[in-house]
Amino acid sequence: MEDITRTMLVAGWSGMLAGALSGAAIGLFFHDETWLGGYGSFRRRLLRLGHISFFGLGILNLLFALSLDAIGGSEAWAGTAAGALVVGAATMPTCCFLAAWQRPFRHLFFVPVVSITLGVVTTLVALSRGA
Repeated sequence: MEDITRTMLVAGWSGMLAGALSGAAIGLFFHDETWLGGYGSFRRRLLRLGHISFFGLGILNLLFALSLDAIGGSEAWAGTAAGALVVGAATMPTCCFLAAWQRPFRHLFFVPVVSITLGVVTTLVALSRGA
């Protein structure tokens, strides 16, 4: 279980770093009101969503790492949930940035949504069973 905790801590803090770096990169252009079609444009909204998803899902991974003691000794449950949450944290900003670049990539959003849902549901089941 210690390996899973360490992995989730690294994933969470990596998300924080990626959020800061992506925010710095796209922040260089925010002064231009017409950049990517303006503040309310689809492309600009997706970039902002990708940037903030690094932070949000990084926090989710950190919370999961802190919840592992409550899950108990079931590495199977923890491993499944951890894997799903890491996949979701990696694919959500990727889908956002790809969809901002080429609109048809929006059809890939089911991947992070299903991954994150699986991770959360698996965590809830493990917690409710005291596994």
